[in-house]
Amino acid sequence: MADAKVIPFDDDRARAGAQRTPRRRPAPRRTGEPGAVSEVMALPGQQTAEEPPPPVPRPESGDRAQEARGGAWDRRIAGGLAFLRRRLTGEYEVDDFGYDEELTDQVLMSLLRPFYEKYFRVEVKGVENIPAQGGALIVANHSGTLPLDGLMMQVAVHDHHPQGRHLRLLAADLVFMLPVINELARKAGHTLACAEDAERLLERGELVGVMPEGFKGIGKPFSERYKLQRFGRGGFVSTALRTGTPIVPCSIVGAEEIYPMIGNAKTVARVLGFPYFPITPTFPWLGPLGAVPLPTKWTIQFGEPIPTDGHPPEAAEDPMLMFNLTDQVREQIQHSLYKLLVQRRSVFF
Repeated sequence: MADAKVIPFDDDRARAGAQRTPRRRPAPRRTGEPGAVSEVMALPGQQTAEEPPPPVPRPESGDRAQEARGGAWDRRIAGGLAFLRRRLTGEYEVDDFGYDEELTDQVLMSLLRPFYEKYFRVEVKGVENIPAQGGALIVANHSGTLPLDGLMMQVAVHDHHPQGRHLRLLAADLVFMLPVINELARKAGHTLACAEDAERLLERGELVGVMPEGFKGIGKPFSERYKLQRFGRGGFVSTALRTGTPIVPCSIVGAEEIYPMIGNAKTVARVLGFPYFPITPTFPWLGPLGAVPLPTKWTIQFGEPIPTDGHPPEAAEDPMLMFNLTDQVREQIQHSLYKLLVQRRSVFF
């Protein structure tokens, strides 16, 4: 008698998979009939034809937010490392004035922004009056004992202008005589307050900021706050006429109260070579702590531009025209200051 051949349990399925022979499915039987099966049980690891595949688990909203935050941090770290590499290898650009745009955007603006947003809580109005392109001369009042108003105006233009434009400030020669301040001012795009540098920047289509009051405005006593001093000889108007660029008046409220100047030690200022040596309710009595500015609430308003392109180039030599335009800009800034002061609820809120 021949040996019996053992057929494995899954041999039928293996042959069926190989031959793909269609098999007629038996008709369903009613429950209770002989041979009726009420439920088909699947073998472990198998699925029936009627059972849908299990859904793939999806990350919840909290997980997705955490992944997005992780990706943002990864990009930030990668950007920071790339920035350091360019700094170390010297693969960055500066213009002939020493302006470093990348350093200004990545570092200097980031250092000033907490003071702008959290400490002084600056409110900006009329930023749409600044041209979207081309040169323009922004003329503002000057106050505060230390020139923080110019820096806050620079952040306001950079962060709130629709085109994210950069403001190049004209600074006094004292700024470029100080060891560390000199380098930082150059890197931030500031330059000496002279007609030649201002004209070159305006002809390139840059935004240039100037505060014609100079030391007379920033060093005036607290009793004369928000009273504009003389605007020099109108040199900024002559520069705007030569280049045909508009003049944008700017009014800054809040800077007058950060260091209330109640006195001026002229002898100490003369020894140190400063234009003034301020005495405030906290300085120099509290030492370094007295140098901390008061957290006043600021408002920066940019007025409607005054066009100059309608005048011929030789109009820059007309003293009467320069006087009229200078007086017009000064009156517009002073009027806006009074209006903002009336609207202000409090010095600190």
